[in-house]
Amino acid sequence: MTSLATLALLLAAGSATASATPGDKVAKATLASASYRAAAAQLDREHDRIVEEIVKLTEIPAPPFKEAKRAAAYREMLAEAGLTDVEIDAEGNAMGLHRGTGPAGGPVIVLAAHLDTVFPEETNVKVRREGTRLHAPGIGDDTRSLAVLLAYARALKANAIKTKYDILFVGNVGEEGPGDLRGVRYLFTKGKYKDRVRAFMSMDGTNPERIVTGGVGSKRYRVTYKGPGGHSYGAFGLVNPMVAAGRTVTDFYTIPVPKTPKTTYAASVTGGGTSVNSIPNEIFVEFDMRSENPAELAKVEARFKTIVQASVDAENAARSTREGKITADLKMIGDRPAGSTPATAEIVQIATAVITAKGMKPAASFSSTDSNLPMSLGIPAITIGSGGKGDRAHSLDEWIDVEKGASVQGMSVGLGILLAAAGAK
Repeated sequence: MTSLATLALLLAAGSATASATPGDKVAKATLASASYRAAAAQLDREHDRIVEEIVKLTEIPAPPFKEAKRAAAYREMLAEAGLTDVEIDAEGNAMGLHRGTGPAGGPVIVLAAHLDTVFPEETNVKVRREGTRLHAPGIGDDTRSLAVLLAYARALKANAIKTKYDILFVGNVGEEGPGDLRGVRYLFTKGKYKDRVRAFMSMDGTNPERIVTGGVGSKRYRVTYKGPGGHSYGAFGLVNPMVAAGRTVTDFYTIPVPKTPKTTYAASVTGGGTSVNSIPNEIFVEFDMRSENPAELAKVEARFKTIVQASVDAENAARSTREGKITADLKMIGDRPAGSTPATAEIVQIATAVITAKGMKPAASFSSTDSNLPMSLGIPAITIGSGGKGDRAHSLDEWIDVEKGASVQGMSVGLGILLAAAGAK
């Protein structure tokens, strides 16, 4: 927690008793309201149903770019929850609206969880139960959150809770790696609600104490190195794209980066070649660069591009180009903007106050989530957990614990933040 925004949030949380913020007052009033108490009680009563819906959704595969089947099921569940204007938009996001008391077309609070997982289509997603633990790929990242959104929507409907602002519930596509935030990117740049969003909340993972207020930006490239190729013995001495790629990786790892703001890079995936006894005519390497700060990310990206070209030039100078030269084609495969939501933003103050009032310790953090996109546009945004416990995200042995006490307690945090942000009566 090294950024100024994070430090400010911690200081604000620590001094809450000395000077209450507007967000504190809104949060406390919401948690004391009959509406919140009724909705929280319904979460308790419906816990078994919520668990059943977690299982149901988890067992519908949703690999990158193939979320349509889960989106269709989620659309039906949003409609059953009592939302209006339920639809799947042109990008594949499933959504539904809880109408507030304000004028039609007015400000909207968005609450989103992502439909996609990181796992390929053939992955076994059958849920295995061990006591209160549920095991399955994608069950905590982010399927549990999808079920919690449905529970919130039902609680609003069943208890006739009125909110000042419309609430848009979204199951969005494309949050994970190759998706490159395509769901929320569409929502904020082309979707019909794009100019109406007052605040955005992403629910991702389980930890109810975490508040993501900073978005880690990233740049991702696939570099394809090409050359004439040839027999490893007969054409020995010709330029080799493997050498240019290797030099790129080696020199890439000499780039100095600051610890604060945290900035990282990685060479992550490679492939190509013909056979062990052939000089390859084509290989590729994928690179990932990240930073909490857009300027630092830009520096690493610029240096990376220089290194790629220098590596190609060095190989063309070192060996024979009589059959052709080495070239490198850079293709951007990921571009997540960095951003942050200040500690003074009402949504951050509300989240901090609700978590604290629930006897937990708010923990500000940076991460790469759907909130990156609205943060980069200057729209107040945070990412929170959906409650309970879980671990091993992005692995085949991913799990969550749905023990009722911790589960309901965690869900009540997000509920309080949502109702306070939406101006519940």
